[in-house]
Formats: sequence, C-alpha cells, structure tokens
Amino acid sequence: MQKHAVLTPATLLFPLALVLFEFSVYIANDMIQPGMLDVVREFGVDASWVPTSMTGFLLGGAILPWLMGPLSDHIGRRPVMLWGVAFFILTCLGTLWSHNIASFMMLRVLQGMGLCFISAVGYAAIQEAFEEKTAVKVTALMANVALIAPLVGPVAGAALAQIWPWRGSFMLIAAVATISFIGLIVSMPETVRRGEHPLGLSKLAASYRDVFANSRFVASALCIPLMALPLLGWIALSPVMLVRDAGMSVLAYGLWQVPVIGSLIAGNLLLVKFADRWQLGHSVAVGRVPALLGVLVVVVGCLFPLYRFYFLIAGMSLVSLGEGLAFAVLYRFALTASDVAKGAVAASMTMLSMAVYACGIEGLKRAYVAGGYAGYALLVFVLTMMFFLLSRRMVGVAMADRAPGGRLAQESA
Repeated sequence: MQKHAVLTPATLLFPLALVLFEFSVYIANDMIQPGMLDVVREFGVDASWVPTSMTGFLLGGAILPWLMGPLSDHIGRRPVMLWGVAFFILTCLGTLWSHNIASFMMLRVLQGMGLCFISAVGYAAIQEAFEEKTAVKVTALMANVALIAPLVGPVAGAALAQIWPWRGSFMLIAAVATISFIGLIVSMPETVRRGEHPLGLSKLAASYRDVFANSRFVASALCIPLMALPLLGWIALSPVMLVRDAGMSVLAYGLWQVPVIGSLIAGNLLLVKFADRWQLGHSVAVGRVPALLGVLVVVVGCLFPLYRFYFLIAGMSLVSLGEGLAFAVLYRFALTASDVAKGAVAASMTMLSMAVYACGIEGLKRAYVAGGYAGYALLVFVLTMMFFLLSRRMVGVAMADRAPGGRLAQESA
C-alpha cells in the first residue's frame, strides 16, 4: 500500500481507533491501581500484592508477541489485531467471576496480553502505513492520547473506588475497548500481503535469531524500557508511597499524577512541534537533559525526609518530560535497526521491553521495601545512567544510517 505523508482526518481514523484500544489497555492498569488497596483487602492479602498486579500485567504483555508479530506478518495485521481486541474485552469481563487473589492475578496476566497486540501488531501497522517522519509524529500524537490513561486513570480510579466496587472499573474498560473494536473494524487497513512471509517454527526461530543477534537492535530496544522504567515504577509504587506511607488521601494521590503525566504529554507535544525541524534523533539528546536532572532531584530528596515525596514528584516530572521527547524516536530507531519482517522485529521489541519492565518493577519494589525511599532513588539513578550511556552510542549510529550514504538513506533511494 502507498504510505501516507500528510496527516488528514481520513488518515488519522485508524490511529485514533488504535489509540483508543491502547488507552483501554493502559487504563486497565492505571485505573485499578488506586483500587488495588480494596482488592487486597477483599481477598485478605497484604499490600505487597499492589505492585505485583502491575508486574503480572506486564508479564502478560511478554507472553504472546513472539507469535502475534510473525503471525500478523503471515496472515495480516488486521485479523490478528481484531482478535486481540476481542480477547482483551473478554478478560475484563472475566473479573466478575474473580473471588481470590490467584484468579485475579491470572486475569491480570491475560489482560496484559493486550499490550502485545498494540506494540507487535498495531504500531507495526502504523510504521508501515506512514512515511518515517510522519510515522514519528503519529506515534507521538498517539502517545498523548494514550497518556491520558495514567493521567485520568488514577484520578478516575480513586473517584470510582469511593462509589463503585473495583469490578465496576473493568466493566467500564470493556465498554471503551468495545468502541475501539468497532472503530478498528471500520478503519484499519491491511499493510502486509497475506502469505508473503512464511510461518513455521524453523522460520520463526531463524527470524528471532537474526533479530537478537543484531547488537544494534538489542541496544536500541533496551533504551526504551531503561528510559521508561522510572515512570512505570512510579505508577506501580506510588499508591504505597503516597497513600500508605505518606498518609495522603486516595484522591490526593490521583491528583499528584497530573504533573508527572502532564510532563510526559508536554514532551510528546514538543516532539511533534520540532520533528520536522530537528534531525531525527536530536530529540533524544535533548530529552536526556531533563531526565538526568530529574533523577538527580529524586536523589537529593533523600536529604530532606519530610519533603522527599515532593522531590520525587518534581523529579519524576522532569524524567517524564525527557521520555516524552525521546520515546517515539527510540521506537522508530529500534524498529528499523533490523531488516527482518517488521512484525517479528516489533514482537522482539515487545518481549524484550516487557521482560525488562517486569524485572525492573519487581526490582524497584524490592529496593523500596528493603531500603525505603533511598533504595528506590538509587535504583532509579542506576537505570537512568544505563539509559544515558547506551543511548549516546545507539542514537549516533541510527542518525548515521539516515545521513547521505547511510544504510537507510541508500534503501530509501
């Protein structure tokens, strides 16, 4: 199919339907976090299960991409995406029959599988449907809509927790996902030729061997979770930090998400504004500055115990601003680092990211349990420095690919 170079209402219909599904999947995590205190109370387990809910959700996102990406290369993006949305709706409805922590966590894993359809199928279709800089802008604009989930989710979840049982949140999420399902049926194009990429165990093994043997891909793909982990750790642990340990109300906890997620949205808007003026990759270098400043603010909070959570909120807002400037470009760089079929590459990115997210969030949880605020701040600092060192080299290589005479410049010519 011909790639779109210009954004119009017609070309934006598919991204809007996709991002509504992305919103519903994300809000399945963000809206339930305030209600997790009610969940653990109902099931008679301790508060350590609160961040584990997010870990299970992210593990679910790592289970299926290995198959869904290549399957969508073989039979098409559209049917795989539609089946994925329908499956997610059913897993949300399944919470009506959850009556212990084990069944709830199993459903969290199943709901998390919705993540793999977004990244391994939906975003691959976006990259194929639009030209490169347009795809970056579309990805950034989609991120802004999707980021309403962590912005609205905690506040809405906190408000709903006062008037609805926690299962009511999942019914609302299922309704939103159903609207997305209808929108995708109407607007989603098919961006691959059915049967063009053979599907078989040997073919899958060869594709993934080629992808993961590519050190440039691995370095590019690792930059994404390393940069995002501080924010995800904040989303997972902030109910415990702010409500249980700082004594804030659930509503106050929700409102303190606004500056953090608002900064992420601001970073994405800045990327959209300057995408045509900056060389692709420059925004990552710019984004590293507030990210480093933010993590230093978090660490300085260790020196002021009475105000440490305000330092944490200010620092995480700066880190989020840097992530917003960098994420869409990092995703594009990782996807184009390998010449393997894009469904397999996107699936590899998803598996790697989700595995790092799950391990990282558990690590941040253990650091907070063992060392309190100081332990959490130290691990956030280490993760950010790893991103800084890895991204400096990776972005330089990716920008060289796009320079005249580079690998991607020659391919496009």
